[in-house]
Amino acid sequence: MFDIQKIRAQFPILSETVNGKPLVYFDNGATSQKPQVVIDSIVNYYSKYNANIHRGVHTLSQIATDAYEEARLKIQKHFNAKHNYEIILTSGTTESINLVANGFASLLQKGDEIIVSALEHHSNIVPWQMLCEHTGAILKVIPMSIHGELIMEEYDKLVSDKTKLVFCNHISNALGTLNPIEEIITKAHAVGAAVLIDGAQSCPHIKPDVQALDVDFYVTSAHKMCGPTGVGMLYGKEEWLRKLPPYKGGGEMIATVTFEKTTYADLPHKFEAGTPNICGGIAFGTAIDFMNEVGFDNIAKHEHELLEYGTKRLQEIEGVTIYGPTDLSKKASVISFNIENIHPYDIGTIIDRQGIAVRTGHHCAQPIMDFFKIPGTIRASFAFYNTKEEIDIFVEAVKKAKMMLS
Repeated sequence: MFDIQKIRAQFPILSETVNGKPLVYFDNGATSQKPQVVIDSIVNYYSKYNANIHRGVHTLSQIATDAYEEARLKIQKHFNAKHNYEIILTSGTTESINLVANGFASLLQKGDEIIVSALEHHSNIVPWQMLCEHTGAILKVIPMSIHGELIMEEYDKLVSDKTKLVFCNHISNALGTLNPIEEIITKAHAVGAAVLIDGAQSCPHIKPDVQALDVDFYVTSAHKMCGPTGVGMLYGKEEWLRKLPPYKGGGEMIATVTFEKTTYADLPHKFEAGTPNICGGIAFGTAIDFMNEVGFDNIAKHEHELLEYGTKRLQEIEGVTIYGPTDLSKKASVISFNIENIHPYDIGTIIDRQGIAVRTGHHCAQPIMDFFKIPGTIRASFAFYNTKEEIDIFVEAVKKAKMMLS
């Protein structure tokens, strides 16, 4: 049974007030809220077995090491990676992408081509631009339509035997577009190119199977899926992780060190230099357990109902423009919109006084905003702990804000 009130009761922050009003939190695309079990996991680590891992022979170190590696196994199982050492724990999606980009700097040559989509977050654009500047590779872009969907016929024209890498988000953070990554992966592999999928916005909503996708790299952040900030994951196929050089040098990622030569540790430690975010990694595993207990089928059903209801309610407002796919089966629970002749920042500021948290601006996706020739949007991003009643409060607040600003 999906009992929304029992679920909400597990999130302490949802009972807080903001500006004297009950919190309505619709900024889940930026970060999700944390259930008590995840908070307890962090407190429990620091209270009972705080120690560095993989190094100590003492009891606390062994307990901490076992808990951290158990979390890696949970992540492996959740994403259906073939091996636990294909799961690299990082500081988040951005570091995961940069790790791969840095590694390919030694594999690409001048004139090689890499492809990115027009729907990307800056973190899946800038590292590849830097890679092209370093190697002389050429960056090409899959264009988007007015409905915020990739034009796959143009992708077909871009892919060639010069293509070495393709990058695409699973779901757009700015528009909620669910991208056809299976088709993207298949066509890239047909020319021998590797594929990295940015799953930061998809993992809160769906449960990717990296083996079924046959993806080469898949990245995400814990804080988008009820876990803590400062920790994330890079999944990489073993064959690729063995080809890539280490991203950072330091302790833990070495086998032997002399002043003449250093040899590197085996996977996954080759890419995990230094003391990691230990409690973050452990809590990441706890968050995955929690979300699986809620059930991703339940999450998808409830969030789609919120998306349909929220879209219908917002369309009541004269002058509203909603960006992204009109077919809601191709969207996650994100509504990115504007109201005619009103700046999105002004709407966001006014409804904040009513305790409503949304994101306004370009959402670190400036090329999308440039495409639509707008300064930004108001983005309401729903999670499985949100309700239709909260949407009603939100819509009425937007209506009042419009009256004030018109």
